[in-house]
Amino acid sequence: MTTKQQIESAQGKRPADLVIKNGKIADVYNRTIITGEDLAVTDGMITGIGQYEGRETIDAGGKFIVPGLIDAHVHIESSMMTPENFSRTIVPRGVTTAVTDPHEIGNVLGEKGVAYMIEAGKNAAADLFTMLPSSVPSTPFETSGAELSAMDLAPFTGDANVLGLAEVMDYPAVAGADEDMLKKIQVAKEAGKTVDGHASGLPNEALNVYRTAGIETDHECTTAAEAADRIRRGFYVMLREGSVAKDVLALLPAVTEANSHRFMFCTDDKHPDDLLAEGSIDHNIRLAVDFGIPPLTAISMATLNPAVCYGLKTKGAVAPGCEATFLFVEDLDNFHAETVFVKGKLSAQNGQMIADDPVSNELPPGLTDSVKIGAVLPEDFKVEVGTDRRANIIGVQANSLLTDHLTEKVNTNDKGQFIPDTEKDLLTLAVIERHGRTGGKGVGIVKGLGLKRGAIATTIAHDSHNIIAAGTNEDDLAKAAQMLAVNEGGLVIVCDGEEIASLALPVAGLMSTAGASEIAADLDLLHEAFKTIGSEGGFNPFLTLSFLALPVIPSLKMTDKGLFSTKRMTHIPVAFERE
Repeated sequence: MTTKQQIESAQGKRPADLVIKNGKIADVYNRTIITGEDLAVTDGMITGIGQYEGRETIDAGGKFIVPGLIDAHVHIESSMMTPENFSRTIVPRGVTTAVTDPHEIGNVLGEKGVAYMIEAGKNAAADLFTMLPSSVPSTPFETSGAELSAMDLAPFTGDANVLGLAEVMDYPAVAGADEDMLKKIQVAKEAGKTVDGHASGLPNEALNVYRTAGIETDHECTTAAEAADRIRRGFYVMLREGSVAKDVLALLPAVTEANSHRFMFCTDDKHPDDLLAEGSIDHNIRLAVDFGIPPLTAISMATLNPAVCYGLKTKGAVAPGCEATFLFVEDLDNFHAETVFVKGKLSAQNGQMIADDPVSNELPPGLTDSVKIGAVLPEDFKVEVGTDRRANIIGVQANSLLTDHLTEKVNTNDKGQFIPDTEKDLLTLAVIERHGRTGGKGVGIVKGLGLKRGAIATTIAHDSHNIIAAGTNEDDLAKAAQMLAVNEGGLVIVCDGEEIASLALPVAGLMSTAGASEIAADLDLLHEAFKTIGSEGGFNPFLTLSFLALPVIPSLKMTDKGLFSTKRMTHIPVAFERE
C-alpha cells in the first residue's frame, strides 16, 4: 500500500485495515491515557487516533493499549537459544523489539558468528536489531576464538538491522586512544549509529573520557549514585535485571520525573528458565511499578526511551506514523501482556504465540564443533600456593557480576599445592582455552560456590567462552572438561568420575536449537543434580561460574592466562605476595 493510501486511511476516506475500539491508549509522550478514541491500522502502521471504520474491528474490552516493549541490551546467546526460538519466548511477554549484541558468538566464531546472528534475527517474530561487538577479544588478558577489528566490522554497518557499536568495555583502549578502538567508534558514528558503553566500576574521570569519545549508554551501574553520575554526563542508563545481575531495585532511587527520559530497561543475560518464569522487560516494569515508579513512566522507559536512543523512529509509541506493534494489558499496576500485535498482525495471546510454526534447525556450516582442546589431565589442575599457604582467592558475591579479592591461608600438600576445603567452601577454579589456539590453562581458588563433591564446568565463560570449571578434586575436574568436548559445549556436572547431568550446546558451545521449555527442563535437571553435590546458597552456580572469567568486572577473575586483578590490571600469582 502506498503512503497516499495510508494518508486516505488517516483521513477516514478509505477504511482502515484494522480498527481497535474500546481501548485505553497509553500516551507515552504526555504520559496520559487516551479514552473514547479508536486506533486505526493500515498496512501494519498506525494511521490515526479518533473515530474510524475498518475492514476488521476488534473490541479491546476496556484494556490498555501499550506500545510493544523494547529490550535495550541483550545477549541472545545467554538464553541458550537461537534467535528464532529466543524471539518466540519474548514476544508473548510483550517484548517485540530487542537490541542485541552477538558479542558472545563473536568471541568464539568472529565474523561468521556475527553474520549468523544478524541473518537469523531477520527471520524472527520480534524485531532483533544488532549492535556490532566492539571488544573481541574483550581484553588482551585472555584468549578468544577470534579478533574483530574496525575493518572487520565496517561492512556490517550498511545493514539496516545494525544499529551501532556494542558495549565498549576496553576502557584502557579508549583512554589510551588505541587506533583500532577509536576507528570502531568512528565507523559507527560516520554511519549515524549509536555507541554503547560498559563502564563497570569506572570513576567519574573515566566517564568523562567515555562521553568525550562518543559513548552514549551504560548498563553496568550497580548503585543509584553511579546512575546519577552517568545521567549527569549525558549517558542513557539501562536498568538491568538478568539472571545474575539484578540491579533494577538498586538503581530506581535515581529515577525522577525530570530525568526518567534518560533511563531504559534491559536484561543483558537471562536464562530460558528465568524468561519463562519471570518474563523479560515486562518483569522490569513490574519491579519498577512495585517500587513506586508511575506505570506510564515505567512503560516509557521500556518503549519510547530506547526507541529514541537507537533512532527507531517508528517504534516506542502508540501513535500515527508508528508501527502497529502494541499490547493489550488489563492492569498497568500488574503489567502482563495479554494480547500482542506485531505490525498489525495478532502474534501472541495469553502467553503463547498464535502462529507457532516449527523453526528450522538447519544451521549454516561452521557453527558447531567449536570445542577444540587436547588431552586434559588431573595434574593440569594443580594450584601452586607455596609454603606460606596464603593465597589470592576469588570471592563470589551472590547475584552479582562483581567478585571480592580475598587473601586467606589454605590447605596445601607437602609440595605447597592447594587442597580444596569444602568446609570453608574453597574450591579449585580453572579456565582452559578451548578454541584450539594456545592450549593455555589458568588455575586458582574460588570461595563461595557451595560445592561439596565433584565438579561443574561450562563453555559459557564470559567473554571469551573458554571452558571454566570448579571442583573439589582434580579427577572430576578433568572428566568435566573432557565431557564438554564430547558434547560440543554446554554445561556438565561430574561426580566420582561420572557425568550425572549435562546440557549440550553445540551451536558455538553457547546455544541449542531446542526451544525454551526443553532447555529449561534440562536446566532444572542440572539444578536438581547440583543439589546432590552442593548447596546453591540463593544463586545460580552455573551462571555465577560463567562470569568468573570476565576480566573487565572487578575485582578478581580467572582467565586462561591466569588469575587477573582488575585493580592492578594485570595477572597476579595465586600465592599471596606482599606489596
